[in-house]
Amino acid sequence: QELLVESGGGLVKPGGSLTLSCTAPRTLFDPQTVTVGWYRQPPGKQRDLVAHITGSGTTRYADFVKGRFTISRDSAKNTVYLQMSNLELGDTAVYYCNTAPTPIINIWGQGTQVTVSS
Repeated sequence: QELLVESGGGLVKPGGSLTLSCTAPRTLFDPQTVTVGWYRQPPGKQRDLVAHITGSGTTRYADFVKGRFTISRDSAKNTVYLQMSNLELGDTAVYYCNTAPTPIINIWGQGTQVTVSS
């Protein structure tokens, strides 16, 4: 079973920046034609949608990241990015990508851990 692959997480201080990458095998879906989202799951909490980008390039963000995060994609690489800046302690979570707003259950990747700590 092919899965999505997320990368780019790490440990960063408050106010810092990170860029996450999500690569989708073309056998799963083509980001040019479907809406792809970044989700996050803080410790002990549910997984929530953070941002998404449609096939036509329209973007939408959750209020708690608006103005700080930017979602984009590179169609040639079948990759979706999440640029995160001005990170806060509350951004600590495992970040995942998947189709949005309804994720495909059996293609979740391992996610990438983002830890914001001073």
